[in-house]
Amino acid sequence: MADEIRTEELSEEELLENLSEQHRIRIEKLNKLKADGKDPYITTKYDVTTLAKDIRGNYDELEGKDVSIAGRMMTRRIMGKASFADVRDTSDRMQIYVRIDEIGKELFDEFKTWDLGDIVGVTGYVFKTKTGEISVHAKSIKLLSKSLLPLPEKWHGLKDKEERYRKRYLDLIANPEVKDTFVKRSMILREIRSYLDGLGYVEVDTPILLPLEIGAAARPFKTHHNALDIDMYLRIETELCLKRLIVGGFNKVYEVGRIFRNEGMDATHNPEFTTIEMYQAYTDYFGMMDIIEDLYRTVTLKICGTDTVPYQGKEIAVGKPWERLTMIEAVKKYAGVDFADWADDEAARAAAKEKNVELESKNATKGEVLIAFFETFVEENLIQPTIIYDYPVENSPLAKRKPSDPMFTERFEYFINGTEFGNAFSELNDPIDQRGRFEKQVAAKRAQGGNDAQVDEDFITALEYGLPPTGGLGFGVDRLVMLLTDSASIRDVLLFPTMRPEKK
Repeated sequence: MADEIRTEELSEEELLENLSEQHRIRIEKLNKLKADGKDPYITTKYDVTTLAKDIRGNYDELEGKDVSIAGRMMTRRIMGKASFADVRDTSDRMQIYVRIDEIGKELFDEFKTWDLGDIVGVTGYVFKTKTGEISVHAKSIKLLSKSLLPLPEKWHGLKDKEERYRKRYLDLIANPEVKDTFVKRSMILREIRSYLDGLGYVEVDTPILLPLEIGAAARPFKTHHNALDIDMYLRIETELCLKRLIVGGFNKVYEVGRIFRNEGMDATHNPEFTTIEMYQAYTDYFGMMDIIEDLYRTVTLKICGTDTVPYQGKEIAVGKPWERLTMIEAVKKYAGVDFADWADDEAARAAAKEKNVELESKNATKGEVLIAFFETFVEENLIQPTIIYDYPVENSPLAKRKPSDPMFTERFEYFINGTEFGNAFSELNDPIDQRGRFEKQVAAKRAQGGNDAQVDEDFITALEYGLPPTGGLGFGVDRLVMLLTDSASIRDVLLFPTMRPEKK
């Protein structure tokens, strides 16, 4: 049979030729079925009563009783007047036993022509074979959908990662354990929502298409709205809209939001990704520290059954109290330099030169030098969950300045396995200060060629009506899923990661 052609020793050209031949054979089978009035695509419904995993889990109750299952035929062994086949449904695989004297010669002969990958429905009673395998003894069997292309051969498999990401449907068929990651992703989102809802947060939706490009560093995707005849931009954050809602009287809001950034791709970055941003009136960044630490601990326990999880060969203790360091303390700990020793910007730049720390500007300020030291010496050492707080104002345009030291802001990020997982502020609510920072951002972006960048005047207007003291926090859902599923790449936790079009 065509399904039994081995592929191990075939070249790519021979594989394509083999695929084309099997495709042709299957289409011929389909045409014959249609000519005989048995078009499988006509079926609109099949009543499934039981999943494979439930048959296994409740065998004592179901033994000898009739069930109906449906799924994809993955293997088959024909032995004269009887046949065994494996059918995989959404939950597990189930062996079926088909006999000619049970379903009739005509249907049995037809069944023998079906191909691996075909979708079938089976009704029969539950029993155990002589070898003790739980099975369904078929009383009737029906072809529900024809597979015109062969599945990846079991011995060849679907191992090529690019092909797996590009054809996720085949990945899920050939590697059913992959599905567990995405089931867990759904559970993680459900538990996050449950946690925030339990704190009195309200989930909201904000626009994806925006009429202007803000001055933030991220590069947006640009499109055109035909009816309004205006350019629009896919959002790079949900922050400004959510803070408008705090102005309007919501005290606690969050959004599970799809974000789009027209930038590079690597193991932790995809051009479209999912974040959760939350904002709470009348709290500050310390309040958000407590929430995110407890949220991670709660969700990890619910999903994994433990608050210490394996990640890429390390044990990450999510449940233990997270270390909290100011950026100054972290740089002093890991780089051995003290911000307090830098009398001015020139002294800071000299310290950077001495330690071979690269600076983006020859006129870098003390704050910018501190950030460079942090990125060079600190981040890679933050394996266990760690909160770094009090960031220089130079890279925190939306955070409130520290009253005790206006060079710094009430901002924190938290890191796990040397990677930033989330970002939080005591939100800036001074509209005059905010306008000045926005204008500086826009000028910097335009200097780099971002000529569309604008100040969001409506957001400034909203602030002028009064934003209460507010704590805000945003974190990447994809990175959290990576952590709790021990996945090395963001592509492993996205059902459809962004890919270059396949060459024909």
